[in-house]
Amino acid sequence: MIPRHVGVVGAGPAGLAAAHAALAAGARVTLIDAAEQPGGQYHRMLPEAYAAERPERLQHGWQEFERRRRQVLTHPRCSWLPETSVWALERHEANPEPAAPATPAAPAGPGGPTDTTGPADATGPTDATGPADPTGRPPCVHLLCGGPADGSGRVRRTLDVDALVLATGAHDRVLPFPGWQLPGVFTAGAAQALAKGERVVVGERVVVAGSGPFLLPVAASLLEAGSTVLEVLEANTAGTVARGWGSRPWELAAQLGKAPELADHSAAMARHRVPYRLGRAVVEARGEGRVEEVVTARLRPDWSVVDGSERTVPVDALCIGHGFSPQLELPVAAGCALHDGRGRPGNGTGTGTGTGEFVLVDDEQRTSVPGVFAAGEVTGIAGAPAARAEGAVAGWSAAGGDRSARALRVLRRSRDQGRAFARRLARAHPIGAGWPGWLRTDTVVCRCEETDFGALCAAFGSEAEASPRVVKLGTRAGLGPCQARICGPTVSELRDRLGARPGAGPIPGHRGGPGGEDRAGDGPCERSAEGLPAATPHRRPIAQPLRLGELAASPAPWGAAPPDTAPDATPGTPDIAVPDAAPDTTSATATGATPGTAPDATTPGTAERTDPTDPSEESTS
Repeated sequence: MIPRHVGVVGAGPAGLAAAHAALAAGARVTLIDAAEQPGGQYHRMLPEAYAAERPERLQHGWQEFERRRRQVLTHPRCSWLPETSVWALERHEANPEPAAPATPAAPAGPGGPTDTTGPADATGPTDATGPADPTGRPPCVHLLCGGPADGSGRVRRTLDVDALVLATGAHDRVLPFPGWQLPGVFTAGAAQALAKGERVVVGERVVVAGSGPFLLPVAASLLEAGSTVLEVLEANTAGTVARGWGSRPWELAAQLGKAPELADHSAAMARHRVPYRLGRAVVEARGEGRVEEVVTARLRPDWSVVDGSERTVPVDALCIGHGFSPQLELPVAAGCALHDGRGRPGNGTGTGTGTGEFVLVDDEQRTSVPGVFAAGEVTGIAGAPAARAEGAVAGWSAAGGDRSARALRVLRRSRDQGRAFARRLARAHPIGAGWPGWLRTDTVVCRCEETDFGALCAAFGSEAEASPRVVKLGTRAGLGPCQARICGPTVSELRDRLGARPGAGPIPGHRGGPGGEDRAGDGPCERSAEGLPAATPHRRPIAQPLRLGELAASPAPWGAAPPDTAPDATPGTPDIAVPDAAPDTTSATATGATPGTAPDATTPGTAERTDPTDPSEESTS
């Protein structure tokens, strides 16, 4: 029999583990990532041109990662597509009746599989946010291959698979504050990516601030790369952090393997005498043309500013991060149901009540869409070990592996332990309700469109009965190049926290800041407005940016010749792969594949493994 074909989007810890397990189960795997090398953000590698002599010194868990990377990329049934973007997912067939979700106990909310499908235009796919394909097949995957997202010469392709694993990860979340749009203000993840992936520092005198344990490895990476880290600021108070981590210590027992990593980061900060301050945050950045100084302040447990505690620190760079937001563009495009982090239906915006929104999965990592699985940070922010366990379960299940495999039980236990760790993390480092008090009327919230806080408050007050689309069009927040990926969760949370009332002034209940400026305070504008939809939903037919010329080009099914050389291709006519005429992808050669990647081997009768942890033992002859 021909092995199942599993597509894996994302080659971070979860995606690499999914590919590894799917190969062990006897499947054929196509592994897709936008980066040049696998590893994701956690295992970011130096470019090959750097010829690192001891790469294991750059990150924890290098040996295990390198072993798994080598086993996957050199496997004869794996096609590796680097520098490849998934820009859309398309159902094979529209159907007015929605499919039943994989987990009926948590029904899909407004961000779930709602039918918004229309006829396809002449160049692009139909919107896949409607009901799932009734045939049970996952959506057709639209690819841009052969170069980085900002490069040229990329080729459009389509890929049909028997199962699709989405391991797209998460990105930094940054709460707005006055001056955060200045050059020299970086997200914590961007600063670490430059330090780990390019050995480039963002500045000589740097403050690292925000919330969460991720601040520690960022500071350590900057120190190793040559920066002077002046201080690390954790916004949550010592009491909040202690209660969060210590309330159920047995849930941390399985994470003792992280102790050496924590010790290394702490030792690096101690050697360089970097202070770690709890209950303090950067509430303003100042400078002419770029950041030159930051204002830090002591915070209460709800993150409201303690008056008179402000302090000015000269810097030439600021690294800021308030946790992570899952990258939901592809799961939402596929029609996957979401939950709000507490098991309740989500609203499709990437920000639910309290802890955010994540993809709803069952015990085998299945989503509400048949044939689509999800793993890693898109299902919950739990760290790399939990992501690897989820990825292995998803890959094994997607490949049709034996559900009773002993190793699968071990992986599920590891995954559940990781989820318990995620609950501790969320309790120890929550986002306080008082952070809107940092804002002034002129504070930019949407950096793409330069929409300020005053404009948003005015819209919330005067458009109480208006739809989210009207608020978006009225303020232009979320209409810029990032398409609300950055400001969307913030705008949604501001609307929920500040409320929307007819006749409200721009900023009811504001108070004076350290320099006499007006700040939003704890006035009537702070009342809750539960149930209001978000102002900037993530649902869109095109999940990633692409050029008009790329959109107009005719796609070719994966493994076929490019449109300009294929004999049956007609210029300007899309060649979308459909189930009735699906191409034989068994002899595919990746346009974006690295030299030396082994071709697919699809010899009938390939023995299936019953161990999802080690595909290297199986016969590949």
